[in-house]
Amino acid sequence: MEEKKKQVPLRLSDSLWKELAAWAEDEFRSINGQIEYLLTEAVRQRKKGSSTNEAE
Repeated sequence: MEEKKKQVPLRLSDSLWKELAAWAEDEFRSINGQIEYLLTEAVRQRKKGSSTNEAE
């Protein structure tokens, strides 16, 4: 069962929007899909990093 998605208003600069749009197009995603992908990856990396930092 897919998680219910939350809507979040987001303001981006024109230049960042253009960069994300180009990146999304390169990876065959919508801009929304690209932002969600990038945030998911950032959270995954943070979780991975926090488990190694706890051992220090």
